Amino acid sequence: MLHRVPFIKTPPRVAVVRLSGVIANNPRALSDSGIGPLIERAFSRGKPTAVALVINSPGGSPVQSSLIGARIRRLAEEKEIPVHAFVEDVAASGGYWLAAAADDIYVDNCSVLGSIGVISAGFGAHVFLNRQGIERRVHTAGKSKSMMDPFKPETPEDVARLEKILEQIHGAFIDHVKTRRGDKLADNPDLFTGEVWIGNSAVEVGLADGVGHLKPKLQEIYGDKVKLIPYSRKRSLFGRFGAQIVEDAVTGIEERAAYARFGL
Repeated sequence: MLHRVPFIKTPPRVAVVRLSGVIANNPRALSDSGIGPLIERAFSRGKPTAVALVINSPGGSPVQSSLIGARIRRLAEEKEIPVHAFVEDVAASGGYWLAAAADDIYVDNCSVLGSIGVISAGFGAHVFLNRQGIERRVHTAGKSKSMMDPFKPETPEDVARLEKILEQIHGAFIDHVKTRRGDKLADNPDLFTGEVWIGNSAVEVGLADGVGHLKPKLQEIYGDKVKLIPYSRKRSLFGRFGAQIVEDAVTGIEERAAYARFGL
């Protein structure tokens, strides 16, 4: 533990945390409860000079994105530690929410960034049920309790309620990005429409600060002797021996579909 010995100059140490996958309130996905303890250790162990986030996420839960981002900001401010984000394939939607928690964002020339919007998707099965002669019986206390029931026809009132919810979440997302990126953002009407940008074009609209990869950029900032300390989640014993095979398969399909939205 050389870095704890007084009077001995040690090289800068940067804790590197990987934030990868779909964001969801699920222990197998990227969630605040799952990744939170790892982030806490990265900021606390050995008094790091900085923390680097390696991000590869197509997004997911707005709440989990907000919780993880808020935790990063709280620790960064409490411990006065700078945070750098490095985007790999994609930081879109909730993935960009996480990237915006950093003080600066670096991308690859082919990284996908943005998708600052909110989406709700589902299926309507009421026609299928009618054709099969199946009667759907629903009883509620409260007229909005069965809103957007996939086994009932969609109503204008339900759509209006859903749009109001999505607009509120979208507004929170926009506020977060504007607060974190500030004057770096270009005056571009498409910035908050769900549009995405690739590599240097993301830099041009202010969603990123430059094109750069993890080690070279950190060496540029902190010197050639900078030491990178990786932090990553470990799979449980049961997970490693296949106890989660079915769950992993379903999660994998959902994650693959999320990345496919961006051609990845």
